[in-house]
Parts: sequence; structure tokens; C-alpha cells
Amino acid sequence: MGETVDRPLPGSACEALEAFLGHWTGTTHWEATAWGPARTADTEIIFSRAAAGLAVTQSYRHTDADGTRSEGHGVFTTDPDHPEAFWYHVNSLGLPPEGPARASMEDGTLTVERRSDRGTARHTFRVDDGELTHTAGLRLGKASDFTPFMTTVCRRVAESASVPV
Repeated sequence: MGETVDRPLPGSACEALEAFLGHWTGTTHWEATAWGPARTADTEIIFSRAAAGLAVTQSYRHTDADGTRSEGHGVFTTDPDHPEAFWYHVNSLGLPPEGPARASMEDGTLTVERRSDRGTARHTFRVDDGELTHTAGLRLGKASDFTPFMTTVCRRVAESASVPV
């Protein structure tokens, strides 16, 4: 087998998402929506290098106070022809996985918009002062604005070097 790369390749997802790598724990809060009441859950997120740094995987688990768990997994890869990344995502909510969403990085904020027949979900990821914040908003139907529905705030518990790849 060939050598593996232990540092991000220029223009790779790992290079672009270096600040997110690691193991994070914190809390997620969902706003009340037509799909359910407001609630809060303990959250664990791991961002890891994959494919010699050409991709970054994202795994998360939410655990509600009653022990109910939900989880999801994502893969970020870069588009070599554009200054964007792709986000492939699947979760335990039971909906079939959608095609990849385009992601862009501006001033340290990763923004992803996932579009479907139901509407558009905008996710933002940012790391400031050792704190990872992931927010999500929905724009349904002909609405012009996004309505916030989820905010996750986590602190890093392990650096990327100690996370299994």
C-alpha cells in the first residue's frame, strides 16, 4: 500500500475545515415547529480527516433527557473546479438521503444550503474561541426569510490528532 498523507493537501476539505476537526460536546436546542415542541438535547460531534485529507467526516448524536437518541453522518469534500465544498448527509430521521449540498466558507463560517421539494435548510458552522456553533434555519414554500429552528453549541474535548481516523 502507498503512503498516506498526514497533512492537509492544498485546497482539500481537510485544509478548509481544519478548525472543525476534533471531538466536541455540548447542547442542541430546537425551536417549537409544526413537527414538534421546543426541546434540548446533549450533543456529541466528531469531525475527522478521511481519504488522506481529501474529505472530512462529521458524525453527531443527540441524546434527549428521556434517553431518545438521533444521529447523523456527513462527508465534506471539495470541488476541484470551484471554491466550494460538497456535503453528503444522512440522518436517523427516516428520510432518504438527498444529493450533496454545496457549501461555501466565508470569514470562517461554513454555510450549507440543502434544497428539496419541502423547502431550503441553511446550516452554518463556525468555531470561535474554542466553541463550535452550528445553526440551522428553514425557508418553506414562498417564504423570503429563513426561520431559525436549531442551534448547537459545543466545546472541544479532544483535538483532531486524538480522534480516530
